[in-house]
This record gives sequence, structure tokens and C-alpha cells, in this order.
Amino acid sequence: MAKQHNNQDPLAQRIAELFPVGGFEYSFQEIADLLDYRSREDKIDLSLALQKLLKSKTIQEFSNGKFGLPDPASQKANTGKVDFINPRYAYIRMEGETQTKDVYVPVEDLKGAQDGDLVEIAIFAGRKSKNPEGQVLNIIQRARHHYVGTLRVKSGIGWLSADYRKMHEEILINEGHLKGARDGQKVQVEIKHWGTANRKPQGIVSEVLGQPGENNAEMHAILADYNIPLRFSAESEREVAEFSGVISEEETKDRRDFRNVLTFTIDPFDAKDFDDAISIEPAGDGIWEVGVHIADVSHFVKPGTVLDKEAFDRATSVYLVDRVSPMLPERLSNDLCSLRPNEDRLTFSCVVFMDAQGKIVKKPWIGRTVIHSKRRYTYEEVQEVIEGNPDPNQDYLRLLNEMALAMRDRRMSSGAMSFESTEVKFLLDDNGIPLKVIPKIRKDAHKLVEEFMLLANRTVAEYAFFYNDGKATNPMVYRVHESPNPERLQNFADFAGRFGYKINVSDEKVALSLNAMVAKLEGTPEQELMQNLAIRVMAKARYTTKALGHFGLAFHHYSHFTSPIRRYPDVLTHRLLWNYLQSEARMEKDALEKLCIHCSDKEKMASEAERASIKYKQVEYMALQDSSKIYDGVVSGVTEWGIFVEIIENRCEGMVRITDLNIDTFDHLEKEYCLVGRRTKLRITFGDKVKVRVKAANIEKRNIDFVLEKLAGGKVQPKEDRSIYQKPVWTKGRKSSSKGGGRKRR
Repeated sequence: MAKQHNNQDPLAQRIAELFPVGGFEYSFQEIADLLDYRSREDKIDLSLALQKLLKSKTIQEFSNGKFGLPDPASQKANTGKVDFINPRYAYIRMEGETQTKDVYVPVEDLKGAQDGDLVEIAIFAGRKSKNPEGQVLNIIQRARHHYVGTLRVKSGIGWLSADYRKMHEEILINEGHLKGARDGQKVQVEIKHWGTANRKPQGIVSEVLGQPGENNAEMHAILADYNIPLRFSAESEREVAEFSGVISEEETKDRRDFRNVLTFTIDPFDAKDFDDAISIEPAGDGIWEVGVHIADVSHFVKPGTVLDKEAFDRATSVYLVDRVSPMLPERLSNDLCSLRPNEDRLTFSCVVFMDAQGKIVKKPWIGRTVIHSKRRYTYEEVQEVIEGNPDPNQDYLRLLNEMALAMRDRRMSSGAMSFESTEVKFLLDDNGIPLKVIPKIRKDAHKLVEEFMLLANRTVAEYAFFYNDGKATNPMVYRVHESPNPERLQNFADFAGRFGYKINVSDEKVALSLNAMVAKLEGTPEQELMQNLAIRVMAKARYTTKALGHFGLAFHHYSHFTSPIRRYPDVLTHRLLWNYLQSEARMEKDALEKLCIHCSDKEKMASEAERASIKYKQVEYMALQDSSKIYDGVVSGVTEWGIFVEIIENRCEGMVRITDLNIDTFDHLEKEYCLVGRRTKLRITFGDKVKVRVKAANIEKRNIDFVLEKLAGGKVQPKEDRSIYQKPVWTKGRKSSSKGGGRKRR
């Protein structure tokens, strides 16, 4: 017989006893017949009892509509991360490769788990929807312990409404835990007691950030909201303070000495940390020895130290509009590790031997070095030299540029992607108020540095992959970018075809075909948007120990080696390379894979924080502009709830909500990237030219609402004049008496 369940309902107990272990399935009517429940009232009671048994997982409903005992095999424990969709339910994104579908979990079965938490769940078979259903058994690891939001205080009790959109509950702050915070302020709260289905989470104020709308408060809020620490611990600062600022002969004696070789850095004019330098000298017979020298962070940041733990936890520097949250304390990132001019510095180098066309002619050299940078260049200064300005190092800079251009051409011919999305920067006043939005322009000087960094990253990845001491291939941190999803790629190809661009979606031809499209797009109105849409179709790059190649760069092996001051994977790469160069013990591959997953997750979080800061400044900028101004824009996204529009002159993006499109009732055609009017058949699609004005710029929510003034095809019906698009008037119990008798609303 079925096991006793914890429900005290006698009817529920009788139903449970109908099911022998490993036995029968019954329909609702069969259960009613067995219990002799005939009347309407009986069947209502029966339905309620069945719901209790289903909720307690004593029984389950199968896809054929019948009820039975849960299959024990279907209830095995699995692990995954919570994606808290809305206040009613979440999905668990399963770990591993065996579970393909996300698992649906109603809020009452989450056991207090929050978005991003790693949980153990039971999965139940037989759910009729497309996703299996499950129940959280155990919370393995919390994703976050702090939330940021606006505080409400009444009678000494505080309530935090979190800015994080997937935190659906208010957080209670009891009297005595407010830390002086006042009603309406922006604060960070540390969770002390997690909530349950019947109890709110409780916390204490850990940081008072300031008033909403203040620049520092909002920037600190963004960092805190994405779990990016606002400061380093006292322990790690103490470890850094113990480092000597003097490089001794003992530290340089086993390093290759480049101090007498022409070496320089090329960085943005406002850069403070210089983690890469380039050297060049002739090697005879038309061959050049080019060194890519990278700050030797691994010399300072040792495994097992507090400094290393904090660097790993952060995993990356985060670049907001007006500040940097560095991966390493300032004394390391801006001083000891920074390759400042006219100072000896410890480096890890990749030295290549190439001809004037940038072709590798002999085996590269990899190892630890010491350098002395002769000059710090900005990108602007190098660009001026490339374009003809005189400079003591002009011959070398122009030669390096020619090499870089040749290497880039060969990459493109091999199938590398040539997409370049436009980024923006802000001109800010002393209080952080945005005065101007400026598109960033990439020139040859930027591409020069990029090509040599790509070369170094590829070279060290190939070294690790092919170096074999007779035992096993060396585990490595690879930067991989997999081929795009075929279905998404086909959808994009179909859409591009409407603009006259033909894309071959076969694996061998797709990159070359996409590059041909980019070349044809040059100078067209749809150039920026088609490129952005193509980028969205691509898979996201990530870190892994699997050498899966880099689709976008057309490299079979690729790693990250060149930015250890700001990226932890590069620190790992340096350590692994040094171990292999010294024939020392290898890191266990599964453990390294977990580090890679962590770094990929942190990179994603950093990107989201950076985008949030840009969006905040864009909203702030638009809020300061004349609200009556009409802007030229293009449709940059289409969703079921409206269209996104990007203003051409400043790249600020906002939404025209579908509720404000009064000219018709629109349906969303996802695969065609458009909205279609049911009556007018009007199509509003990705890339359409439009004119908009700002309806609202909400700094707190960081969003801009636009009103559509004009489509490419002509004027939009003004909101105030709705006579010819009047929605039917409904009265209780009957249709409206307007001409035509009204029609059914959809």
C-alpha cells in the first residue's frame, strides 16, 4: 500500500491507499467510482483532496491525465541554478549535459531559494507542460548575501525594495539594524535570515550609499547590486603593503633581460594600469624579433594568499562610466605591476620572429623577463605617427602597423569575423553629470595593439595544447567561442535576405559570408543595426579547459594571457605556463574547469554592471534634454511589449511601448523581428527609421520611454486623436450601442 502521508485529511488518506507501490494508475472518474463519490459536492471534495496529495508530492498526475505514485527514478536529486522569473515561479537551469530542459518550480516549493542560488532539486515526471516540474530539496550555495535598494522606514522598522529585479520580496530590517540610514536613502543590506514561503527575509544595513539620483550613490549601488565589492579587505591590503618596490638582482637573474631593447606601451590617454608592452629589434636577414611583454602578476599574487582569494572572487576589473573597480589593489594594479615608462618591471613574455608581412618564421619563445619601457604612447599619438607625424620611433611604429594590417587581413581571409559594434563614452562635469555622449572610434593604432595581443594569446594556447611530455596534454584555460546556433543563424539569414544580403549558413562558409555582408553594409542606414543583430546571433565567448576553438577569431586554440592585472583567467594562464616551462605538477582538470566557470560567470556579471552604468548615464543625459525635441532613430529591437529605438546622434536607447502605439493592435512576429498591425497590416521592423521624442526618463529604474512621432512610411496618428481607432466601449451585460454593434475584444 501507499505510504502514510503527512496530510491529515481522511479523504486524502483514503485516496492514497488506493495506490499499491509499483501499481496502478487511476483517472479522476475511476477514483470517484472506487470511493463511491457520485454527487457534485462529493466530486468537489475529491478534487480538493487530490490537489493536496499532488502538492505534497504523495501522488503525481501523468501526461495521460491519470494519477499514481511518483516514479522513484524520476525523483533523483539534481543540481542547478535558480532563475527566478517572477513572484509566482522560477526555473532551475540544470547543470551538466544530461538535463536539456529547465525545471519549473512554483514559489512555494523553492524553500526560500533566490535567483542565482545553486540548489539540489527533485524532478517529478508526468507534468503536462513542456518543462518538467521539480521541488528544491536543499540550497547548496547562495548567489548573493547583499542587496541594494531604496529604504522605507516607519516606526523604527525598515523595508528594502531591492533594485535587483529578480528579488521579488521586500527585506525586513528590524529596529537597531538600520545603521543610521534614513527613509528614502539608497542602502546596501546584508541578509541575516533567509525567507521562507511564510516569512520575509531579514537583514541589516551594511552600507549607506546616499540619496537616489546622486552619482556616487548610484554608481556604488550598481557595484553592490552586481556583487562587486566596494573595497578590499584589510588583510589583502596588508599583504600588498609588504611587497618591496625595488626589483633585486636575485629576482632578475633567471629572467631574460629586455631592458636594452626598444620597448613601449600603447594605451588610452586616461589609463592608469599598463599591463602590456611591445618590443621590437632586428634579428637579421629581414627578420624582426617582436616581444609582447605582460605584467608578471603571478610573481606577486600567490595561490593560498588572501590577495589571491579576493582576486579570484572578483575575477575581473569592472569599468563603469566614471570609475574602475579593480581586480587587484591599487598599489599592484597602478604601481608594482603596471609597466610604467623609465622603470624596470617584471614581465611574462611571448616573443615571436616574423618578417615584414607579419608572418611567423621560427618557433616563438615564451618565458619570464624583465623590461624597461622607453616610452608611454597614447592611441592618439600612435595614430598621428601612422598618419605621418614625425617621431623618434616612427619607423618601428609604422612597421608594426604594417605587420598588424597584414595579420588582420590573413585572419579575415581565414574566416574571422569583422563585426565592430560602436561603444560610447561620456563627457562628465565635476559632479559626474553627463554633458555629452561621444561614440568611441577605433583606428589603426587600436588595431595594431589588438593584433599583437591576439597573436600572443593564440601562441601560448597552442604551446600548451601541443606541448606533451609523453603523459598527457596539458590542461589550459581556453577562451572559446562556439559556432552560432543553426536555427538562430537561419532566422537571421532569412531576415537579412529581405535587405538583399545572402548568407550561406554552412559551417565552412558562414563567417566569410557574414563578412561579405558587413562589407556591403558599409555606409548603409542599416549597417549598425544589422551588425548588432548578427552579434546577438553569435554564441557568447567563455572560459573552459576544452579546446573548442574561437569561431569569431578563426583560431583553433586561443587563451587569455595579455591582461592579468584585470582578468583572473590570465593569472591562471601565467601559472599554468610557468609550471609547464618548469615541468612542474599540473593542475587537476576538473578543478580548473570549476575556476573557468566562475570566471565566465563573473565576466558576465561585470558586463551587466558596465552596461547598467552606461544606461544610467544615458537616462540621466536624456532627462536633462529638451523634452519637446524630436530625434532621428532606428528600431534596434522588437519585443511583444514594444519596440526599442536607438537615437542616431548619441546612441541612447529607449522603448516605445506597445500600449503607446495607438494606430493599431499589433502582433509580434519573433522570427521576423517585427510587429504587424492587425487592421492596417503596418509592419514595424528591426532597422526601420523613426522619429521619436522622450516621454519619460526614469533615473531610478534606468529606462527611457519614447513616443513615436513618425515611421519611415509617414506620420503616426497622434495620441490625442483616437477617433478612427476608438476601442469599443463595453457596458455591463451588453455590447456598446455604437454603430456596427461593437466587436469582441482580443
